[in-house]
Amino acid sequence: MSAVRVLVGTRKGAFIITSDGKRQKWEVSGPHFGGWEIYHMKGSPVDPNRIYASQSSSWFGQIIQRSDDGGKTWSQPGTPAGEVTTTPDGIPKAESNKFVYETTGASGQPLMTHQMHDGTQQPWAFKRIWHLEPSLTDVDLVYAGAEDAAFFYSTDGAKNWKEKPGLRDADGPKWMPGAGGLGLHTIVLDKNNPKRIFIAISAAGAFRTEDGGDTWKPINRGLKSNYMPDETAEVGHCVHRIAMHPSRPNTLFMQKHWDVMRTDDAGDNWREVSGNLPSDFGFPIDVHAHEPETIYVVPITSDSLHYPPEGKLRVYRSKTGGGEWEALTSGLPQKDCYVNVLRDAMAVDTLDDCGIYFGTTGGQVYCSPDGGNNWHAIARDLPAVCSVEVQTLR
Repeated sequence: MSAVRVLVGTRKGAFIITSDGKRQKWEVSGPHFGGWEIYHMKGSPVDPNRIYASQSSSWFGQIIQRSDDGGKTWSQPGTPAGEVTTTPDGIPKAESNKFVYETTGASGQPLMTHQMHDGTQQPWAFKRIWHLEPSLTDVDLVYAGAEDAAFFYSTDGAKNWKEKPGLRDADGPKWMPGAGGLGLHTIVLDKNNPKRIFIAISAAGAFRTEDGGDTWKPINRGLKSNYMPDETAEVGHCVHRIAMHPSRPNTLFMQKHWDVMRTDDAGDNWREVSGNLPSDFGFPIDVHAHEPETIYVVPITSDSLHYPPEGKLRVYRSKTGGGEWEALTSGLPQKDCYVNVLRDAMAVDTLDDCGIYFGTTGGQVYCSPDGGNNWHAIARDLPAVCSVEVQTLR
């Protein structure tokens, strides 16, 4: 029988929520790494028992955790057998030194600084891993998006990491941090072409590689950002999230700082599809598992008011690839709700009746087992949710 495993990263630990294919009764496991910020968790499409987690702390640094038994037990990859991985008071030792920035790019030019809002240049500094993306075909290949924005990869199951510095050749000195930092937060893989990868950076924009990450092209034509001196510049746009249906690798959807966007030529040109949304500001965007033209967003009032318009928590669905949107409210609070839904906090499963999931900064995780028509909370009162990912187990 089919089952689903929902991986929830929060400000104070990780939670794993499981159910059978009916998705009505749920069991919650956790917190794993209690008290630690889990920016992102993601399971391998190759081996359902393999899960990666980004564990971070402003005090103790960055650790990558790996499970090979579906989240029952965890280890720090690359730690020699018998080595103590915690301090005397039980705090895990940080492993930030495993992410080392290259000093020169593929062009041979030095990669030393990026731009700040006051025009000054700041040296690149590693702070955390925002996003982990396991390969679609190789269980030990995994990609990581960092802050300050850089693209790392591991070929040995997260034991060792190397940067692909060619990304920072794409006008890296002109990138500047958004309100949440200069984070590479989205990695989208093309199942038909393993060398093609899309990424998004806040606040630099979207980029594409056709050679596995050695060289990158900015793909921001059609984006406009009023806060920039040149509102149509090639880089500098604050992209919050991009999503793609596996069957249509040239069609991507984007939730930008403002505007919901669409491209049908792999990012070479974008057009706005915000349509009748109550607000075109938001963070997550996702695509139905079986309907490439059905997409989901969660509008937020504005970039200064990070809560739903009118205090009503509404997921909006378009079955036309954008432009025309309907509010999905059944089972969601429609009064006095002032939570936010972060960029990595929405996901879909691949069961025949596609399930949609999202988590809030108020600690609720919601599931709709029928494509968004009806919702119910599968967890409440968790710490603020940073990320939600789903594994479909068959």
